[in-house]
Amino acid sequence: MTRTIAFNGKFFGAPPTGVHRVAEQLIAAVDDWLAEQAKDGGDYALVVREGAKVPTYRKIACVRESRLVRWMHRIAWEQFYLPVARRKDFLLNLCNIGPLFHRASATMIHDAQVYSAPDSYSRPFRLWYKFAFSFIGRRHKVIFTVSEFSKKELVRYGIAGADKIVVVHNGCDHILKIVPDDSLLAKLELERGRYAVALANTQKHKNIAILLEAFARPELKDVPLVLFGGAGKADFESLGHVVPANVRFAGRTSDAELAGLMANAGALAFPSLTEGFGLPPLEAMSLGCPVVAAPFGALPEVCGQAALYADPFKAEEWCAKIRSALDDAAVRQSLIDKGRQQAGIFTWRQAARNLLDAVQAGA
Repeated sequence: MTRTIAFNGKFFGAPPTGVHRVAEQLIAAVDDWLAEQAKDGGDYALVVREGAKVPTYRKIACVRESRLVRWMHRIAWEQFYLPVARRKDFLLNLCNIGPLFHRASATMIHDAQVYSAPDSYSRPFRLWYKFAFSFIGRRHKVIFTVSEFSKKELVRYGIAGADKIVVVHNGCDHILKIVPDDSLLAKLELERGRYAVALANTQKHKNIAILLEAFARPELKDVPLVLFGGAGKADFESLGHVVPANVRFAGRTSDAELAGLMANAGALAFPSLTEGFGLPPLEAMSLGCPVVAAPFGALPEVCGQAALYADPFKAEEWCAKIRSALDDAAVRQSLIDKGRQQAGIFTWRQAARNLLDAVQAGA
């Protein structure tokens, strides 16, 4: 390696997203690996905006921007300040976007959903991402993505050639370091093993509408569906969805609360029409929670034979598979055992090694 590897830390201080969580875990895993290998870490840095709160790393140096540019919008900081301030470095961007004109870069593009699921995004968002991807795919030296499915999608939509794209699967072992908080069970009046959990997300490709339809049917009328995340009942109703009485909203949860919900649930339902990876199913599997998923996107690649699959357009299939996960002891135990084994394949340590091997070859 002939130059400093600088992680683009624009996302620190921004509202949390799944993509941001992946970036945090990857940087932490790289730091852990450097410490394990007794590397001095001098060739690695994390560049963040002034005032951003970041974890303490043992080997990766944290570089804070000058206060003179603190007023800059995050996009302007990333596109103009960062490539000038770190012009001699190899920039590693883990959240889909990086400086468009900094050729010495590697960028992780998690999925191609602005192309494959455009209705889930606003028009300005789609236009910006498509414009940015067209530059990044051509100019940056390495394109990372999180699954073989996403790699095929990036090639399909002309973002980058297959020879430039490196797959780095997410890890899921972070969830095992969290002490589950079971307090939401009492708050939401839940019985262990007798409820299902799912994302509270109104994006069309997340397809939560099929779960609302399924849980309105007689087969699941006695089973609570707990939706976790930012969307509430009014958000779904404003889109014309009917929210059954057995649907409960947990709101935004802490990591410990989410771990508690998953560890005690009868099943995680994940009906997405497309996913670049799909981390919640693996998190649930790690905690011994059976998974019922749609056989779309990267979900079959990630979940393998450790999940039950239901047609994302047939509510009756979701009823049958969820009831099986809850009521059939043999099926349930098989899902738990296979799920833990499947989740064990995906570690952040391995993800960090795969990332570093590709970066060091391209820097």
